[in-house]
Amino acid sequence: MTELENKGGFTLPGEAGYEKLTLELAKKWGADVIRDSDGTELSPEITEAGYGIYSTICIIRGHNPWAMENLDKLQQTFLVTEPKTAVEHYLELELLKEFFQEQFKINDSAEALGYWQVYDRTTDKEVNKENWSYDKKKGVVRIENCVLWHKYTVSFLAYRIWEEISMYNHITNNWDKEHLIPIDPVYAETQVYLINWMKEWCEEHPATTVVRFTSMFYNFVWIWGSDARKRNLFTDWGSYDFTVSPLALHNFEQKYGYALTAEDFVNQGKYRVTHMPPTKAKKDWMEFINDFVISFGKKLIDIVHEYGKKAYVFYDDSWVGIEPYNDRFYEFGFDGIIKCVFSGYEARLCAGVDTEVHELRLHPYLFPVGLGGAPTFTEGGNPTRDAMQYWRNVRRALLREPIQRIGLGGYLHLTENYPDFCDYIEKVADEFRMLKSFHEKGKPWTLKTKVAVLHCWGKLRSWTLSGHFHETYMHNLIHINEALSGLPVDVDFIDFETARSGDLSRYKVIINAGKAGDAWSGGDNWKDVKVVEAITKWVYEGGCFIGIGEPSATSGYDTFFRLAQVLGVDEDNGARVCHGKWEYEVKAPQNHILDILEWPVMEHIYLTDKKTEVLAEAAGGYPGITRHQFGKGSGIYMTGFAFSEESTRLLLQLILEAGREEQAECITDNLHVECAYYPDAQKLVVINNSGEKQTTKIVCEGAVWSMQLEGYETRLQNICGMGNKRQ
Repeated sequence: MTELENKGGFTLPGEAGYEKLTLELAKKWGADVIRDSDGTELSPEITEAGYGIYSTICIIRGHNPWAMENLDKLQQTFLVTEPKTAVEHYLELELLKEFFQEQFKINDSAEALGYWQVYDRTTDKEVNKENWSYDKKKGVVRIENCVLWHKYTVSFLAYRIWEEISMYNHITNNWDKEHLIPIDPVYAETQVYLINWMKEWCEEHPATTVVRFTSMFYNFVWIWGSDARKRNLFTDWGSYDFTVSPLALHNFEQKYGYALTAEDFVNQGKYRVTHMPPTKAKKDWMEFINDFVISFGKKLIDIVHEYGKKAYVFYDDSWVGIEPYNDRFYEFGFDGIIKCVFSGYEARLCAGVDTEVHELRLHPYLFPVGLGGAPTFTEGGNPTRDAMQYWRNVRRALLREPIQRIGLGGYLHLTENYPDFCDYIEKVADEFRMLKSFHEKGKPWTLKTKVAVLHCWGKLRSWTLSGHFHETYMHNLIHINEALSGLPVDVDFIDFETARSGDLSRYKVIINAGKAGDAWSGGDNWKDVKVVEAITKWVYEGGCFIGIGEPSATSGYDTFFRLAQVLGVDEDNGARVCHGKWEYEVKAPQNHILDILEWPVMEHIYLTDKKTEVLAEAAGGYPGITRHQFGKGSGIYMTGFAFSEESTRLLLQLILEAGREEQAECITDNLHVECAYYPDAQKLVVINNSGEKQTTKIVCEGAVWSMQLEGYETRLQNICGMGNKRQ
């Protein structure tokens, strides 16, 4: 196909019944691959047109006949009822009352009942089993001998009878078809069935070149409620709540030598959210599940390879147990990874995985409405605007790290009434291929200053927290990740074991951003004197510690921030309300973008050292941004961080100062404009992140380049004859 010679790297969602549209857009967008999507099929006219073919499978759903014959082998989770107060000496709790009953069914088998627990939440103690009973017909637990005015809950196992992603797509798109049931491969019988199914599937799909696994076996937790006013009860992209079963719990006890209980998962009704520091039990359970997912997943991938097909994994949906950053991902044998992206940090997350092909599934999906419920390809929607905004964020990250492929998903026919969207995607595809070609020749220029982001998860949660930006926007760190994703700096994500080791010399900047007690700030890790000693020493010898929100915060010491001596600030939780405070003047350096930022209010921040400089003041008269010299290094404090072009430029300036690279080249003089220089390709790529016309100057290889860019424009500048000067 000669039209593909100068194209490629693009995956198009095809659709039977719309063959003409499929092939026209494949040519327009330069697609070399056509895929099916959830709810669509590809006709022979499409599969025989000479393109590569991706076929989407979700290995644990779409097996309803087998599932209905093996109802004891469905996937499960622990649920906990809402607390109910005893006003009499007995209490009845209807187990599924608060839950979406199309999603769950009580598992009241004898083995499951052994894991149920009733708790007095007022004392936080388990109620003896002789004091409660279960009415199977009513789905009710009756508790006897209650203490008046105490709160009680029941934790129980429930089958998941509607696979959550299919459930969401079904409801969003008003599908009128059978609910798909998730089966659990932890059972030997399920494994035999799936191995045979995988072989049959490969034989029945000779045209398929890539099997696109919709992740593996276990979906991130997504618990829906019975009341439409609070449909989403709990969501955590990094959670392992949907991996439990009596068999898995038994196998865990045999392997690790101790038993887990329902309470280890439901955690007083808070569940084991990724935003909190992990317990030993959670780490062990994650390791246990990861071992299983790798061992059985590899068997299925080996089958795919035996049939001469490649295997890609979609790093969303049922991704739990895959853990691409745990150093064992390569054991699966995947040929590629696909990540749906809204933001730059998600593109970086995908790019850093140890596999040959990295592919981004761009937004908006070709659905009538988006994930947030807003219209896209329907009345009131503006998919071109949406695509432009998403590409603006993703493009920043693609300047820094290579991605081999991009594509779309959904129903292609929805584009028919949006020719401007089709034109814009053509432009995006060409821009992507241009950046890809530069990366293939060599890495872009970066600053010498290396940055580390410190939190409990370290490398395991590189470039992420617990979901997409719109699910984690309230956390400072996700905004930091987004800002860093497009900056010309090398970034590592490190845990507290790395900090304890004291081997921090490779870094010039360490960022710690979070709330007191959460996984991102660090919680009780800051009680470890070795951590405090190591980072204090590192700063004194020349490092820069940037703390945001409540960095290094833990109680029980003379200061709430354990690195108050480094930061020059602390937070008063009431103990110092009667103490005097240092007065200060705001001394904002001229080269910092400070006056136009709306800083979050972090009340009760005070200076611990008269030498601490206040660079900006937050509303209410509290220090908003401070800088404190400590030995040869410094501590920077910010009350918060919200991603924007202004805050991103501020972060870059602080990094430049920390690394003493204030005069670095290849940095634009306009905060709305960013650039990347590819020495081996001798190309300078300049992007306008704003919707307005912008002008900028850039010093690159000793020459000054001036240019004017239209809103969101990408500009290419040849740096002829200069590309070997800077490595």
